[in-house]
Amino acid sequence: MKVAVLDINGKETGRKVDLSDSVFAIEPNNHAVYLDVKQYLANQRQGTHKAKERAEISGSTRKIKKQKGTGTARAGSIKSGVFKGGGRMFGPRPRNYSFKLNKNLKRLARKSALTIKASEESIVVIEDLNFDSAKTKNFTSVLKALDLQDKKSLFVLGALNNNVYLSSRNLKGSEVLLNSELSTYKILNANKVVLLESSLEGIESNLSK
Repeated sequence: MKVAVLDINGKETGRKVDLSDSVFAIEPNNHAVYLDVKQYLANQRQGTHKAKERAEISGSTRKIKKQKGTGTARAGSIKSGVFKGGGRMFGPRPRNYSFKLNKNLKRLARKSALTIKASEESIVVIEDLNFDSAKTKNFTSVLKALDLQDKKSLFVLGALNNNVYLSSRNLKGSEVLLNSELSTYKILNANKVVLLESSLEGIESNLSK
């Protein structure tokens, strides 16, 4: 698949790059995508929720009324969950929501996500960015040139560039990450995936294993 390379002003450079069909043009596996996104979202959960149960709240342990003869249900403790102020029955407890997926499935999910974006023409390839300083206006000018000001965008770098990363950090709709940090969720969550030229080799080598 041939894709034109743009400069930081959004103009074509006259060059084209070849995106590997084994990464950007496979038969998407929707179930693999579902599992990888599910794992990503599960890993974001802190799992610190907790409700007090009857053994953990303050209250008398006295039997509140006699067992028989009242015409109502028997009751042994004011801390029972059926009474106001009682403990929560079967309440949430701290737990770990994460689960494991094998590497091949995660690789397939990422390739499927990139294929989906490529089929929607939502992948843009640009020259490498290199700012002299970390200023938000530098990154904003790039977004404006690519017509991405009001869209969710994901910029993928080939190597760590602090000036580019820090310039984008204040912009809510844009995210910058390394090719090794690419995830199915982030690919699908973006309206446009912007690949820097230097990131292509790493993406293809990571996902072609």
